Amino acid sequence: MDIENHIFKDLKFLKSPNFNERPDDKEISLVIIHSISLPPKCYGNNYVEDFFLNKLCIDDHSYFKEIQNLKVSSHLYIKRDGELIQFVPFDKRAWHAGKSTYKGIDDCNNFSIGIELEGSDDDCYSDKQYKMLTMAVQKIIDHYPLIDKHSIAGHSDVSPLRKTDPGKKFDWERFLNAL
Repeated sequence: MDIENHIFKDLKFLKSPNFNERPDDKEISLVIIHSISLPPKCYGNNYVEDFFLNKLCIDDHSYFKEIQNLKVSSHLYIKRDGELIQFVPFDKRAWHAGKSTYKGIDDCNNFSIGIELEGSDDDCYSDKQYKMLTMAVQKIIDHYPLIDKHSIAGHSDVSPLRKTDPGKKFDWERFLNAL
């Protein structure tokens, strides 16, 4: 698993339209861990992929009507079975953090890599997810010199009044010790 042209080689890449250029003065210096499931707490489907690609069929579930106008993406998505999918090249600005601040700097999308885990705040994550997350973040650390294990945050850390993910069930100690 290597990074070439800001994309993981030999892994599934589904190009999301929901991205733009990073500001010229912003270097990649943060990884943000998120959780997502569509519909909420339902796993093992392709709705998240469809959502990031703006192809979500809103008639498939009543919850989808609430999010039908949102344009969201993440650089990476790790399914419960450990499958890793990339949606946005790392040098581009994915739309994952929303209104956010890290160490006094606003708009974390400008300088972060977003990683979504298939899950919810009150469910445990799978061993396969932790393994893939660790491998992916280690490659990111190796490739982007401003990122280390101290520049990784949860969505709840950068948007504490709006977000709670990846949630209390995410084992930060396990993850960070594995890096």
